[in-house]
Amino acid sequence: LVVSPLIALMKNQVDTLNALGVNARFINSTLSKTEVNKVKKQIMNGDLKLLYVAPESLTKEDNIAFLQKAHISFAAIDEAHCISEWGHEFRPEYRQLDRLVSCFPDAVTIALTATATPRVREDIKRQLNINDDSEFIASFDRPNLYLEVAPKESAYQQTKDFIEKHTTQSGIVYCQSRASVDELTAKLNQDGFSVLPYHAGLNNQKRAANQEKFVRDDVDIIVATIAFGMGINKPDVRYVVHYDLPKNIESYYQQIGRAGRDGQDADCLLLFGYGDTGKIRFFIDQMNNEHEKRLATMHLNEMLALAETEDCRRVPLLQYFGEPDVSDTCVKCDNCLNDDKQKSDLTVHAQKFLSCVHRTSQRVGTGQSVELYRASI
Repeated sequence: LVVSPLIALMKNQVDTLNALGVNARFINSTLSKTEVNKVKKQIMNGDLKLLYVAPESLTKEDNIAFLQKAHISFAAIDEAHCISEWGHEFRPEYRQLDRLVSCFPDAVTIALTATATPRVREDIKRQLNINDDSEFIASFDRPNLYLEVAPKESAYQQTKDFIEKHTTQSGIVYCQSRASVDELTAKLNQDGFSVLPYHAGLNNQKRAANQEKFVRDDVDIIVATIAFGMGINKPDVRYVVHYDLPKNIESYYQQIGRAGRDGQDADCLLLFGYGDTGKIRFFIDQMNNEHEKRLATMHLNEMLALAETEDCRRVPLLQYFGEPDVSDTCVKCDNCLNDDKQKSDLTVHAQKFLSCVHRTSQRVGTGQSVELYRASI
């Protein structure tokens, strides 16, 4: 039994397994009752090796009762960081997966994730009653990925110049909004690039077709929102561009991790503009849940620290995931390779700005504080 959070991810993995000769199926909301019964019959006949289900399926008593009759011997929870409310993709239904342990006591249970901080890992272990001896952690470092952060000055021209260094190679460009995806795709098409869009505003058939063309090298570039990439089996992605700032380090790490899975070198460029920060903060302010709001702000601040650091990029990235022994130089990021980078001492400016905030009794917003400070110097 494999618990998977996305319908598209299930389909992608089941199709891949079937192509490899492994008899796998899924049960989710896309199937009719007749199709579900057909899959259940295959399970009871012992014809299936793997069954994929959404976590919501395991909240239904009739599904649990059926699976108990099927004698599940092994249960895998994919994207296990969704269990934790401290994770970047928390799903309440995942909180109920402790039922796997109680309902299938004879089954071996494994939880898998590539983006879990120490706090999230502790939460996963507590929820699933996993002891410390059964926790296994590989390094989060991807040494073949070159990491670069560039000031977002002329975003389209910067992206175009970067892509031109990777002519005919496969790449992914991530944008925060559907409108940005469509606009950027149109511009790249106009300039003669082989490119297709991917976002939730496209219908299922269009998304699936565009993804398939990218995987099969019928198109070089996919411009996408975060909806794209999970479960994509394409090892030769040579670059990932973040056209906009990701909301958290987990998303950034997950997305750059789709490059260079064949072990060959790949380039990752993040265009960093403070305008993107303002957009993210605006959406955070719209949240009604104070805990979620604080968590999103904390995640954004950690992402900003990574983008703004003048030291090795890998130090804050790997330490965020609890990897303490990180070299000060990786020789695979812009900061480590840029010896001529000028550093400025902004201590006095920072002191004066904070004094300005204090003198206004913290009654004005950031923008007004900046204007007042600029007027004073």
